Amino acid sequence: MAASLPAAAQAQGAPAATADGNSDIIVTARKRQETLLDVPVAVTAISGDTLARQNINSVREAAALSPGLNISSDGAGRAFVSIRGVGVTLVQTVQPGVGLFIDGIYRPNTAYLNNPLLDVERIEVLRGPQGTLYGKNTLGGAINVITRQPGNDFEARGAASYAGPDNSWLVSGSVSAPIVQDKLAIRIGGAHRQQDGFIRNTTVGGHSNSLNTDSVSGTLRFTPGNEVVVAVNGYYDWIKGHNVPYAWVSGPTDYSRNNNFNTTGITTYKYRGVNARIEAPIEAIDTRVTLLAAYDARDTNSPDSDGDFGPANVVRSSGKDQLRTKTVELRFDTTLNEQLSTLFGLFYSRETFDAAGANTIVPFGLVLPSSDHRVGDTYAAFGTVFWKPTSDWEVALGMRYDHESRRALGAPRLKSNEVEPRLSITRHWNPSLMTYASVARGYRGGGFNAPTAPVRTYQGDSAWTYEVGTKYATSAFSLSGDIFFSDYKHYIGLNSVAPSSTGGLVTVDLNAGHVHSYGAELEARVRPTDNWTISSGLTYMHARLVDSSEYTDVTNRTLSSDHLTFQPDWLYNISSDYVVPLGDNKLTFNASLNGKSKRLAATLNQTTPTFLKGYAVVNGSITFATAKGIEFAVFGNNLFNKKYFDSYIEKTTLQLAGLPASDLGIIGDLRRYGVRASFKF
Repeated sequence: MAASLPAAAQAQGAPAATADGNSDIIVTARKRQETLLDVPVAVTAISGDTLARQNINSVREAAALSPGLNISSDGAGRAFVSIRGVGVTLVQTVQPGVGLFIDGIYRPNTAYLNNPLLDVERIEVLRGPQGTLYGKNTLGGAINVITRQPGNDFEARGAASYAGPDNSWLVSGSVSAPIVQDKLAIRIGGAHRQQDGFIRNTTVGGHSNSLNTDSVSGTLRFTPGNEVVVAVNGYYDWIKGHNVPYAWVSGPTDYSRNNNFNTTGITTYKYRGVNARIEAPIEAIDTRVTLLAAYDARDTNSPDSDGDFGPANVVRSSGKDQLRTKTVELRFDTTLNEQLSTLFGLFYSRETFDAAGANTIVPFGLVLPSSDHRVGDTYAAFGTVFWKPTSDWEVALGMRYDHESRRALGAPRLKSNEVEPRLSITRHWNPSLMTYASVARGYRGGGFNAPTAPVRTYQGDSAWTYEVGTKYATSAFSLSGDIFFSDYKHYIGLNSVAPSSTGGLVTVDLNAGHVHSYGAELEARVRPTDNWTISSGLTYMHARLVDSSEYTDVTNRTLSSDHLTFQPDWLYNISSDYVVPLGDNKLTFNASLNGKSKRLAATLNQTTPTFLKGYAVVNGSITFATAKGIEFAVFGNNLFNKKYFDSYIEKTTLQLAGLPASDLGIIGDLRRYGVRASFKF
């Protein structure tokens, strides 16, 4: 059947490199079960066991293990994600440039990247446009989180960890069990995470980047027979954190941990949703049909925030918003013969956003309300033809058509019709070596800034990406590498803070111009001995604005640098695992280093750019694991207490808004050390 492991994957079943040294992971990067050695895409797979071993609790933290992927954040509900330098979304109402999917189902909100991971089997990171196979907004690439599914076997998992000095602790657990053997099974999981953080508020007291989250998820899987699968999932995440806790700093090496806002800026987020998947074969035409449907909801409440970023009680802000997303996807995976197969599908999504808030000018007692309403509809048809003229060659030709219509109060309707082709050619030289070449176009729709912003709309951006790569794998050594060139038009990713028409500040996104991004990515895994594994990744990425006239036409200003905000030229990671057998038990020593080179801060200065220093963070753990699935570990993150900035705004931004001028920075997490225990049976 089309949904089984393809013949190519069975014939070329040699292991392929992954971020964690597990060389035989089967991935679904092309919506089919294949080994990494069969996928003509730059893809990294990170297993759930690796995430636990390195004390990684979110997709944002896991980004350090994937070449080309860069994620940072300046608040509990905000994440800036890019792949190969492009895709950054600095405003939560902007469509992501990197598609986020949970079990293949599109999630509209990048804030999930900060949320705690729950019952994750693995994370797949696909680099480059993926629109011919994935639902939406995969301009830069896609992140697919695959969760553990219920089955015929009873399984229970649990974990707890505590780390200081900021009282960071996590408790999680899940249970999976059959209800009717071979027919119906259920899996339920939950997690609680909280931490004080490392930033203190010196004006009103307390911490400024504490985090408190609760998550629960449940999946019901029904398999009535004849290879029919019906799965229903529901989830709920509740998050309490802080809204952009920037500290006043004197420059990019002033790593102050003292925030002096005149309010704590506590913000709460509720994420909840339900989704369903139906898979069924049509044996007469050797086709497997998959129908996906999802409803996702996000509610944000920020009752009292500092609108002027400082200790003076000048502007106070409050606001609530709601985002509702409905998606439907239908796919037909057909095997025509041993040489030819196809995957065709239809996609639809509707996003509805409503917001209400107010800025209060405290000295005058003036309250300035605002509201916003937006609706976006996306219709798409996509398809790929896979042709294998011989067992060693494959040609895959795909096409996607997107129609998007978006509207907002007081703004003209935005419409777009885009065609996004993809072509890849793969050659297997032997069971351990393959090469590929691909060309693809990606597109992300435009949108609206807040009604109080001076710039109301921006158009979508697009990219042509050209890539060649190779993958080699044996049991002792694996290497995958690629070189790429991306040509981006109407780049969205340079945002600005401008005076709001109702007082205070408002964040806006703009089309910045034309970007060229090129570079190389490498991943390697070597086993010097049976008990020792070394894994590493390296990215060189030259992403530059080559024409910023669009930005100048809108703002009447120029840029001081052609670098892209927060994008380093170098990303690197290396991890070593050494296992000492102790009878039926084992002791594992893990050490890792993750780093970034210098990055451009958010700046509107026209003459002098501000760069944040590069940094490298060293982590380590020692884990004792019993043969019965019980583990105890001690760990340390950022062992050398390296200081760096997660986010930074240069003072020109505040000057232009008529506010007291100071650079603003959010320091990254400092050293944590703690203990962890887990079980599974």
